[in-house]
Amino acid sequence: MMPRYQKVKDHILGHIGSGAWPAGYRVPSENELVKLLGVSRMTVNRAMRELSDEGLLTRVAGVGTFVADRAAHANPLEVHNIASEIRSRGGEHSVQVLKLETVEAKGSIADGFQTAPGAKVFHSLMVHCENGVPVQLEDRYINPNVAPGYLDVDFTQTTAHQYLIEVAPLQEVEHTLRAVMPTAQVRRHLKMPEGEPCLLLLRRTWSGGQMATTSRFYYPASRYEFSGRFKP
Repeated sequence: MMPRYQKVKDHILGHIGSGAWPAGYRVPSENELVKLLGVSRMTVNRAMRELSDEGLLTRVAGVGTFVADRAAHANPLEVHNIASEIRSRGGEHSVQVLKLETVEAKGSIADGFQTAPGAKVFHSLMVHCENGVPVQLEDRYINPNVAPGYLDVDFTQTTAHQYLIEVAPLQEVEHTLRAVMPTAQVRRHLKMPEGEPCLLLLRRTWSGGQMATTSRFYYPASRYEFSGRFKP
């Protein structure tokens, strides 16, 4: 059964995706959404907070909440739900689950999880598409101690991001962004022409005092960009 806060998120994303609420549009207040959707204030607050954290809404204290810029880009220091990001642009999200397995931790993976080489960790490999076009290859290793049910999740119905946020709330995040030439395998999964570079986002997350995930996210350079604006 879909959580109520997810229904609120889908309601907002539906209006954004249809173009009814363009970038800069002032979203109805929490009180208005409570009355309209028949849910609690806490449910609406969580939905809007998550959409804001994902960069899809901009909240201005004392003024209101507004639809963020819908361009195909992400803030390099934020953790995004790729499905919500695509829907906010009016696109249709789909995913191809290529691998969902238990593997032995080796090298940097074992070091990162502070586990002995050969210990078991979870691994997933997925391609996220926007209107059928690949925009992200997600290569993720997961600490079984923080997400023991990971391999049982149907990731065509939810994203790894959404599931992990619920079972292993973020305590700390480390990002490294690079421009690289993709391997033949990455190029094939993302349907990239030979010679095109890609953006590689390396991410490590911690939850409950231990490393939860280590991931590589590949993006075709011609179809994606990262940008951010900060106040010192």
